[in-house]
Amino acid sequence: MRRYLRIVVLCLACGFCSLLYAFSQLAVSLEEGAGGGGGKPQAAAASWLAGGGRGGARGVGSVGPAAHSGRSDRYGLNVQPIQRMHLAVVACGERLEETVTMLKSAIIFSIRPLQFHIFAEDQLHDSFKGILDSWSFLQTFNYSLYPITFPSENAVEWKKLFKPCASQRLFLPLILKEVDSLLYVDTDILFLRPVDDIWSLLKKFNSTQIAAMAPEHEEPRIGWYNRFARHPYYGKTGVNSGVMLMNMTRMRRKYFKNDMTTVRLRWGDILMPLLKKYKLNITWGDQDLLNIIFFHNPESLFVFPCQWNYRPDHCIYGSNCQEAEEEGIFILHGNRGVYHDDKQPAFRAIYEALRNCSFKDNNIRSLLKPLELELQKTVHTYCGKIYKIFIKQLTKSIQDRYDRPPKER
Repeated sequence: MRRYLRIVVLCLACGFCSLLYAFSQLAVSLEEGAGGGGGKPQAAAASWLAGGGRGGARGVGSVGPAAHSGRSDRYGLNVQPIQRMHLAVVACGERLEETVTMLKSAIIFSIRPLQFHIFAEDQLHDSFKGILDSWSFLQTFNYSLYPITFPSENAVEWKKLFKPCASQRLFLPLILKEVDSLLYVDTDILFLRPVDDIWSLLKKFNSTQIAAMAPEHEEPRIGWYNRFARHPYYGKTGVNSGVMLMNMTRMRRKYFKNDMTTVRLRWGDILMPLLKKYKLNITWGDQDLLNIIFFHNPESLFVFPCQWNYRPDHCIYGSNCQEAEEEGIFILHGNRGVYHDDKQPAFRAIYEALRNCSFKDNNIRSLLKPLELELQKTVHTYCGKIYKIFIKQLTKSIQDRYDRPPKER
């Protein structure tokens, strides 16, 4: 009897030891899983680049905890990371200062971490890297620098299609193959609300929509496309591509209707035929090609209000952006070079305030008073008439970003 009892006790002891070992191995595997996958973001290179296939982007940089894909808590349990918002810009020529000011405005107001994809001429890379690395104390963004690249066939023609390098945006879905969704903006954009707000519009896409843009004009009597275009365009007045929100996974998968063939073409196959057919009829380059694509595929476009892409055209002939008058300007688009001349002092005042602003909380809050005084001088102009609602909305943006409890930021 004692022998049987000893055997039972021995078996129980072995079983207990096996359970302890199994739990210890499970804890180790969980901890390793939580700690893996960090590091710098990798960029997918387009197939037309030398060597083909995918490769790393030149000058990849990372700042802060957004570089890590996950973290582990004290018990080794995996905690899901906050999803980064992807923002792309193309900078050529003398666009360094504009681009840096745009990136600064995105960082100042945004709440979730940002991933910047900066496509720039080679001579601008060192300047971008020096500036962005000096912001490393912020720990709120990553960045990747890319060379300007076009398909080898007609590469020169693509580069000079409109403004230098502007048509690079057409190829972002083909270059950034690992990125699901992306917000593209021109260099002359200023964020006056968190990027989080426009990023949330992705959730409003229906099952057929792949991209979002604002109308080129709200007032057809002053519209360009409906009066002068020699090619198809979206809607009544066309769309403006200076702010373009994209679900790039859907863009890569979709087969597009077109007026060149009865066969539907994918994004990578439709661009060159469009250029060959319409290159003598387009004025605004890549924006015209986007208008042609969405003319034939209107179900694929989500149109957001003009306050997300507010331009001088919305006020130089009288105010024609009702949403901005009611709620304020969310994204300012200083096309026509208005940040750098005296034609639109309201636009220039906002640009210079953000250009000169530092990242210190007190400095950001203090920009409101001098900016309000400066905008009061422009109230006699069409574009200065909405400064009161603008200041009210900008104050709310700063409160949303900096006056919230740290745990809620």
